[in-house]
Amino acid sequence: MKQGFKYFFCCFILALLIIASCNKKTEKPVAAPTPPPISQEDIIQISTVYGDMYLWLYKATPLHRANFLKLSNDSFYNNTTFHRIISGFMMQGGDPNSKDSDTTNDGSGDVGYTIPAEIRDSIKHDRGALAAARLGNAVNPLKASSGCQFYICHSKSGTTGLNGQYTVFGMVMKGLNVIDSIVKQPKNKTNDRPFKDIKMQIKVLKKTLEEIKIEYNYIPKQ
Repeated sequence: MKQGFKYFFCCFILALLIIASCNKKTEKPVAAPTPPPISQEDIIQISTVYGDMYLWLYKATPLHRANFLKLSNDSFYNNTTFHRIISGFMMQGGDPNSKDSDTTNDGSGDVGYTIPAEIRDSIKHDRGALAAARLGNAVNPLKASSGCQFYICHSKSGTTGLNGQYTVFGMVMKGLNVIDSIVKQPKNKTNDRPFKDIKMQIKVLKKTLEEIKIEYNYIPKQ
């Protein structure tokens, strides 16, 4: 009787060991958690025959930022020109009229809408600032911006007289030397239009904040 019980007990233990062994073999390894995707930011590349400029668009001016990104993604700006250049002040472009051969209508084109002003006291007309052109106060007391025309400041000391008057919505992170080259081109002194078309191509790039810091030596401001 004792031997039978002992035999039964040994078989029971053996069975448990076999089951445990089988369970260990069928266990699947626990997968490592998938790291979250690295967030990327939209930045602007403006290409000219004088080189490329890379711009950050401020998130504090969301209407202007969204509009500029949309037009850029739609290739709206491609083959428009910088139709007005003033050394020590700024260069202006983005007019669809500048795509045609009629130089007398440059500066008067638009896209049929304006953008409400997003003037921020903390965002100044520093060197390299990207701002929206607009009609004057007499016909535009709310300072609404052109839907497409923009300018980039050239003054090394900043264009303080424009602060509070026009919406600044971006900054040149890299390529300030391109502005230096463009504003000194020969021009018609009556309307500040370059004698030779200075065409641009604009596209949207995707970069991480770390890439922006390394490639453009720039820490984005919101």
